[in-house]
Amino acid sequence: MGRPLRFLVVILVLFCSLLPLRHAQSAPALERGVAITDPLALRELDRGRFGLVRLLVPARPAEAPLSGSELFALPSMALVRRALDEEFERYTQRHKADLPNETIGVGTGFDFQLFDRASLYSPDARFVLAGIVNRMDRAYLSEANCGEIRLIYRLTRADVPATGDQVVSPRLPMTLNLVLRARNDAATHDRATDGNATNNRAAALGCAGIARRWLAAGDWPQTGVELAEKLTSEAGPLDLIGPENIVRIETNLQIAHAPKSQVRDFRTDYLLKVFDYNAPAETFEEAPLENQIDRERILADRSLARDFKAWLLEPTHFSELDRGTILIPQAYLATRAIAPTPTGFSPSDLQPAFGLVQGERDDPVFTKNDVVAALENAAKRGISLQNIRSLAGFERRLNDITCSGCHQTRGIGGFHFPGVDWMAVHPSNSTVVPGSPHFFGDQIRRRAILTSMRDGERPDYSRGFSSRPQLRGSSELVGTEYDDGWGAHCYGQRPNAADNDRSFRSWTCARGLACQVLSDVSGMGMCFIGSR
Repeated sequence: MGRPLRFLVVILVLFCSLLPLRHAQSAPALERGVAITDPLALRELDRGRFGLVRLLVPARPAEAPLSGSELFALPSMALVRRALDEEFERYTQRHKADLPNETIGVGTGFDFQLFDRASLYSPDARFVLAGIVNRMDRAYLSEANCGEIRLIYRLTRADVPATGDQVVSPRLPMTLNLVLRARNDAATHDRATDGNATNNRAAALGCAGIARRWLAAGDWPQTGVELAEKLTSEAGPLDLIGPENIVRIETNLQIAHAPKSQVRDFRTDYLLKVFDYNAPAETFEEAPLENQIDRERILADRSLARDFKAWLLEPTHFSELDRGTILIPQAYLATRAIAPTPTGFSPSDLQPAFGLVQGERDDPVFTKNDVVAALENAAKRGISLQNIRSLAGFERRLNDITCSGCHQTRGIGGFHFPGVDWMAVHPSNSTVVPGSPHFFGDQIRRRAILTSMRDGERPDYSRGFSSRPQLRGSSELVGTEYDDGWGAHCYGQRPNAADNDRSFRSWTCARGLACQVLSDVSGMGMCFIGSR
């Protein structure tokens, strides 16, 4: 690890130590109406109709939580377990081939310490509701469904007694994201039985009414049990979703951790997987990850690479890439992703799109001339681009749209939503923030989209880079670590303005701070007092 990355690791440790304080000051305003993070309300919801058992096995009483062993014994989860087991075997075999001198296995005695699958399938662990996130900003994928609602569950040991304030958290480094439609379409409505009443109410409200409920809930003063009851009441936003709304499961687990050694700095790898719900078969099935470019396959197949380049640089698709609303065809996607952390600010093979763009290998898929031509074609067609204005902007966006690339950017390890730990001794005083800087920085945009829906206006679904959020005319993020404050990501401005990359000229720091460049290659850094 070079000096910039080593310096970055030190800074991130300091930065994360300040997050709880800054979160306490600003996060409630940021997440209002777009996420549910009240610990005692989540505890009540987990014990009721939003416990994982009530959604996957509706007939089973909520009083009997679903353990890991029971969860993966369900017929609907058989293919999920098989796929995860295969990924562990694949990861282990690849490690042995690539790093034969570094041991791998479960326990601290190995160089690479594997996630213990026994805990995943254990009767003494279960997935606990750790947060509910409104993703109606994704309605551009299916406006009839009004976007998504995501229930985030954290794998947690149930056999650890809570004693004292310093007790070690029983939470394990894995989340299960149950994705639901915010509103079922007509076809889903026809298939539903028990959920017909819920579907009828959602259909009558439409996207505007659903958005109105979520935004209104953000101003409610209630907490704990009272808040949970109001959220699930007939007028509450959670009344509109149930098992019939399930779309897929997304899993994110820390598959291996390698502490710092004499031959390398520390590294942690996160495995990302997606499983679509096949309603007729009542089973979850392995599926490609959204926009997770299959780099290895594209680089190995010249014909596939040519097709991918032609498709992506077509003006309409290029514009969607710029706006962050693109949906890449499955032919170019992977069904698995490993997101290593930390990755630093310089391009490297740890990033999902590395090698696809000129400057990283002798035969890239995309050259500078390709990108310049695409920019010119967009201009000729009157397409106004917001983010991609250079080769570097194209490269960053290509990484940014992938699952792994996004999780590597301003995340907490490999997570954007580690979730609330309501099983802590004092959950309301917990110093662990539920979301990453990327998560909180994106709340302004998401709430603006809900506001447009509520008011009957056409939403602007575009988004900025994961490193630097869109402000949407709001001043809430100005001066904070989410935008241009201490610890924010920035671009080192050159003395001659014409030499500054057009995609990142606006990435400056607040008054009194300077951009410390951590990568001479990309020119990216973080906002701190003083200069490099």
